[in-house]
Amino acid sequence: MKVLKKIYIAATALATVFATGCTNLDETLYDQVGSQNYYNTQMDVVRATFRPFEHAFWSIQSRHVLNELSADQLITPTRDGWWDDGGRWRRLHYHTWTIEDGDAQTEWNGCFQGIMQANYVIEDLSSLSPEKFGFTDDEFNNLKAQCRALRAWFYLRLLDAFRNVPLAVSFNDVSLNSEGQVEPKVIFEFIETELKECLNLLTTKETLGGNQGIQGQWTKAAAASLLVRLYLNAETYIDENRYADCATYAQEILDGKYGKYELAATWDAPFDWNNETCDEVIFGFPASQGYSYWHYQGDTYWWTVPARIRFYFNDSKAKAGDHNCKYAASPSYDLSGNLYEYTLGMPIQKFRKYPEDERLKLYRNLGNNTREGMFLYGKLPYTDENGELKYVPSPNSDYDLCIRDAVGKFHGLPEGQYPDDKTSNLTTGDHNSGWHFCKYPFYSDEDDQQMESDFTEIRLAEIVYSLAECKFRQGDVEGAAKLLNSVRKRNYPAESWTRNLYAPEGQAQLTESELLDEWGREFFAEGRRRIDLIRFGQFNSGCWWDKEADSDNHTEIFAITRDVLNANHNLKQNPGYDK
Repeated sequence: MKVLKKIYIAATALATVFATGCTNLDETLYDQVGSQNYYNTQMDVVRATFRPFEHAFWSIQSRHVLNELSADQLITPTRDGWWDDGGRWRRLHYHTWTIEDGDAQTEWNGCFQGIMQANYVIEDLSSLSPEKFGFTDDEFNNLKAQCRALRAWFYLRLLDAFRNVPLAVSFNDVSLNSEGQVEPKVIFEFIETELKECLNLLTTKETLGGNQGIQGQWTKAAAASLLVRLYLNAETYIDENRYADCATYAQEILDGKYGKYELAATWDAPFDWNNETCDEVIFGFPASQGYSYWHYQGDTYWWTVPARIRFYFNDSKAKAGDHNCKYAASPSYDLSGNLYEYTLGMPIQKFRKYPEDERLKLYRNLGNNTREGMFLYGKLPYTDENGELKYVPSPNSDYDLCIRDAVGKFHGLPEGQYPDDKTSNLTTGDHNSGWHFCKYPFYSDEDDQQMESDFTEIRLAEIVYSLAECKFRQGDVEGAAKLLNSVRKRNYPAESWTRNLYAPEGQAQLTESELLDEWGREFFAEGRRRIDLIRFGQFNSGCWWDKEADSDNHTEIFAITRDVLNANHNLKQNPGYDK
């Protein structure tokens, strides 16, 4: 386990910023602490400031479900009677969700709860005197900016998912809040203004060596990164081309204007147990097995693997409970062994386009808190308590798994054989169907850093790819290619770069469809695929496995659920949905 002096609050790591009166910690951790009538010491102010951050960390789950299962790369098929759940996951996949489906409501409620928590703290801090608690003005302004940046992060998610949302800026004076929705541009400009103002108030990561004690705090670079996200998708959000602004902030981040960051040498370093020392991580939510670990939950990454994979990982003592097979990669092959011809989806085949990719290796724990590979496929061996070689079984123990890049009822068929029933859709899967994956490591019980990875919300590679896309859209394909190569080269052996890098540094050709594929490879299962498809005009018009093109674009944003509408009669349903 990481060497942490653990207490129940995020903010104590601010000791690395505030020289007076705080306990020095290695890393920030969150827990539930009330702030009402609480402000007696400097640490009370710090604790209250960071209470909304725990809620924010929890809320990543609903975003992940909505943005990945409605897109082309991840699926939740039924598996021998498992994972039907009344068609809930199929409706996300087919874009046929209704105003009764609760996943969008969880995102709506989670974001607005976080916004109101942030509003509460912002107003509390505005009523306090920094001198009384031993803060300088800069330190106190940084505290308030933490919650303002967090609030902007929540609003960016709401703009992305629903577009038409209320603007609430006060907890205590509701007259300052809109009664119903405001235009998307109002939310866009609010986010933009808040983040630009926060840039002048937040701290700067001055040295290399990772975020360390300021992991979990918004910094200048983190706020600038949210502006990059906002501007990259401005055409989608408000029908305005803001790629030039996106490129400006992205370049400034890469130039070090907002702090010192570097790309990691390996693809997995931003997700590993010691990622608070990784200079690619711009903003991450601190996590630990004894505290919060929302990315190691069923709606995020804990259920991206077979249900009985504990035999292979040897992680039966992990505190997140047993694994399950909620997520898998969308298949590349039909049930006759033929490659599908979709331009979208088929993520494993998109990785196989460059077969020397390190990420394609079978995931294995190597001991001493190390691993290799990202995917789980084929037969997965382990040694049982009697020293006998076994293979991970299906959860019903009626056959050993042999995981395929296809969806069907394979059951105990040997690898290379296919079922007689060639029907392949979300209702016809079994526990062999679809490659599984491990974005974050699942270390064994013998590894002392099991479940110690922080959740990486923003990393420098996103800034590189965003700038590359801006250059590509401006016609600078060579400049875009070189930026992408600066990240991609870590995925392939150096001797293979000629084959795998984009021209002019390699032989691969960068086209618009290849750029979208490359976003999908680098950010596979990182909760952003839906917006990337929308930005490239493919979310509604594109086809992928078991998914035809939509009849219109109304599902580009989600419905406002019946319960939300009933709670506030000033709200109007989004276009195209049942009113």
